[in-house]
Amino acid sequence: MPQTYVVTGAAGFIGSHIAEHLLRDGQRVRAVDNLLTGKREHLDHLESLGGDLSVTLGSITDLDTVQRLFRGVDYVLHQAALPSVPRSVADPLETHRHCVTGTLNVLIAARDNAVKRVVYAASSAAYGDQPGASKVETMRPAPISPYGVAKLAGEYYAAAFTHTYGLETVSLRYSNVFGPRQNPDSAYAAAIPKFIKLMLLGERPTIYGDGAQTRDFTFVDNVVHGNLLACRAPEAVGETINLAAGGRVTINDLVAKLNAILGSDLAPIHGAARAGDIKHSRASVQKARDLLAYEPIVSFADGLRRTVVWYQRNSVP
Repeated sequence: MPQTYVVTGAAGFIGSHIAEHLLRDGQRVRAVDNLLTGKREHLDHLESLGGDLSVTLGSITDLDTVQRLFRGVDYVLHQAALPSVPRSVADPLETHRHCVTGTLNVLIAARDNAVKRVVYAASSAAYGDQPGASKVETMRPAPISPYGVAKLAGEYYAAAFTHTYGLETVSLRYSNVFGPRQNPDSAYAAAIPKFIKLMLLGERPTIYGDGAQTRDFTFVDNVVHGNLLACRAPEAVGETINLAAGGRVTINDLVAKLNAILGSDLAPIHGAARAGDIKHSRASVQKARDLLAYEPIVSFADGLRRTVVWYQRNSVP
């Protein structure tokens, strides 16, 4: 039987993929986005799929909007945020408003409307730059950017609403998600879409720092898969869980792999390291295995090839 899902940030990269999967599965979807970082064409794509979709152009920072949207809803997949470390360094107050106040509004409205469960898009930025082979949920959080702090505050609010009000919540700490439809043009764009677009144009990508920094790049289909598992996993309530690929790729190696896929030989340009950037990021996914029965369904190599093909077809003349 179809269920009703709210996807906040549905015009964004990850939110649009989650909403698309739900629609293709025959579920009812209420999409909300203020288009601050999301794209209208992502909503147009969702509308082209048919199915039971309603779209609200509004912000989670407005509690009245969220309260109206959550009436009669079964699940909330909360993806809306200002997803950028550099942007948070430049404007921490705006990041707080969207990531903390907005999340609190989502939780209040979910509580008031008896939503079954809220799945919150947390971030591996909560770990900061701690040493160790991989980031494990038992580590003490140590965020080093305003973005990391704001996303961690959302986790704490989610856990508190479970403990205090009985609202079922699950926080999923994402690690460097990538895939089709990710914006390569923003001043705060992630490395993979930005690098792909530049290299398709025959331009050299810029790496900030020496390129030895590592990332647990996670293809977006894995994140969609984990979110859907988190909606119903009984033992996940009130928990914070890494959602990643469990791998480790240096930025230098990323450029080499893109060159191999594209058949190019573009040496990167190295710039100064950026404030707030984490040196090494790799997440243990054992807790996700234990509580969600999660396994990555797309490898980094396969996901990178799929992503390059999408940009070849859609974004570069």
